[in-house]
Amino acid sequence: MIEPNSETARELALLEQIEPNSETARELALLEQIEHDPDVTQASLADHLGVAVGTVNWHIKRLVSKGYVKVKRAQRRKLRYIITPEGLSLRARLTVEYVERNFRMYRRTRQRVTELLDEVRAAGYDRVRLTGELDGPEDIADVCRLSCLEQGIQVVDEPDVPVLEVQGAKVYLRLGEKV
Repeated sequence: MIEPNSETARELALLEQIEPNSETARELALLEQIEHDPDVTQASLADHLGVAVGTVNWHIKRLVSKGYVKVKRAQRRKLRYIITPEGLSLRARLTVEYVERNFRMYRRTRQRVTELLDEVRAAGYDRVRLTGELDGPEDIADVCRLSCLEQGIQVVDEPDVPVLEVQGAKVYLRLGEKV
């Protein structure tokens, strides 16, 4: 079961932020859950992935038709999902792609924030305030904080300083007026 605040749920949220409604994100999450609990129900998967049971059913049928998952009847109305060697290979490939996407996003975000902090410094500031989605699964705010630390820019909660605003996977700068 994917707990709503679990690492898997956060990773799925991040992957879907990068690729909204991505089949890849759902297939990876489904394969991980099936590997973790072969007796998991489609209703449980749907609930924890935040999608309809029909969507889970469609993805599972697709995984079965491609030979990544086998379905066996465990009891009269209970199914057991078994990941095939091809399915394990797919899960490994999707995981690698996910990690690579995360690193690309991290590098792009750091580069963007560094450029914004150069603008902050050029405008004569050495402090910024962070606003927006600061507790999101994408951890963009953490990348902003780390970049500020590395650049010697202090993160403060003051109204008269430039603002780095986090919106999803993007970061914007509002300089305002120097007092």
